[in-house]
Amino acid sequence: MENYIAQKHHYFYAVGLSYKKADAEMRGEFSLDEKAKTNVLAQAKAEGIESLIITSTCNRTEIYGFAEHPFQLIKLICEHSRGTVEAFQKVGFVYKNHEAVNHMFRVATGLDSQILGDFEIISQLKSSFNEAKSFGLINTFLDRLINAVIQASKKIKNETEISSGATSVAFASVQYIIKNVENIGNKNILLFGTGKIGRNTCENLVKHTKNEHITLINRTKDKAEQLAGKLNLIVKDYSELHLELQKADVVVVATGAQNPTIDKAILNLKKPVLILDLSIPKNVNENVKELEGVTLIHMDHLFQMTDETLEKRKTHIPAAEAIIEEIKEEFVAWTKARKFAPTIHALKEKLNSIKEGELNFQRKKMSNFDEEQAELISNRIIQKITNHFANHLKDDNTEVDESIEWIEKIFQIETTSK
Repeated sequence: MENYIAQKHHYFYAVGLSYKKADAEMRGEFSLDEKAKTNVLAQAKAEGIESLIITSTCNRTEIYGFAEHPFQLIKLICEHSRGTVEAFQKVGFVYKNHEAVNHMFRVATGLDSQILGDFEIISQLKSSFNEAKSFGLINTFLDRLINAVIQASKKIKNETEISSGATSVAFASVQYIIKNVENIGNKNILLFGTGKIGRNTCENLVKHTKNEHITLINRTKDKAEQLAGKLNLIVKDYSELHLELQKADVVVVATGAQNPTIDKAILNLKKPVLILDLSIPKNVNENVKELEGVTLIHMDHLFQMTDETLEKRKTHIPAAEAIIEEIKEEFVAWTKARKFAPTIHALKEKLNSIKEGELNFQRKKMSNFDEEQAELISNRIIQKITNHFANHLKDDNTEVDESIEWIEKIFQIETTSK
């Protein structure tokens, strides 16, 4: 019944891994930076893959696209990350056709997020879509699907309270710091990395701790200076990282590096320090825990914390799922209509051809042949016949491919969709 999603023996797949089965270390192995994602798209184009998008965040690495076999897509992830096919088989997933569509809807609307109702992923999907489009890797199906999931995301955000309250990586980090560090307003806080998570965390730190001893370090100093200017904070050079680590009571690491940037070798501690690693791959080596006075917390630990906000959000899941079903039904109806439209068009042409032959015969046979009346009646009959077939093909219980084959065989027609 779901074969109307297939195109030329290619099926729509969602393949990847997420926080559900892969821990932070494993997600780090399969993470793809911007250069790697671009390389995946270039290789997909070179290998003749018709359409796909790829997204890689701290919680997931996924490809949505058309392929003869899902391994074509899995291979793209493994060849451009440190992950292996063997590891993927243990923690990865493969969804096909309807299941793949369902998965994209749930991901895009925050229902599959590590923090329920986190809508960060939708902007990442939009960005992934635009990059894939620049490579000519977006077909009509994927274009329509992305628009449908964006519509669902927007409607859920506006019409439910599933994203109400402050719950995010940044917020959870700051809440953890406040609960676990006494007198936080007077402590030295070092933020290393000023990407999106780093910026959000920094803004939350300023807002909720009233701390005036926050220092920013970023490999690209001007990015840190832009953020510091808005919040009136201190900026230090990347070369001073080891010195600032000695002064810090709390260190928040949110860099995009592919390998750890902090390990026990550069920690020359003079006092206890709390380190929060908000990076995927992990940017703080586990060996720092060998040092006395170091507490290392990774984002996965923060996500495990539940509070009233999350419990309240759960009550809005049914309303969100109802919105998804409504928009998904419209999308599925479109895909089915798109599948059988060429057949209905060919059927109409065939019936018109039969009509013309019959009208020509009657013109020669009848001296008082009413051309206008005959044309009107026959066109109405053709429209009613094609409507009957179209309604049959739209029915949820119809085996679309089987019915199309039957119609084309009976009426001896061929369509350009084959």
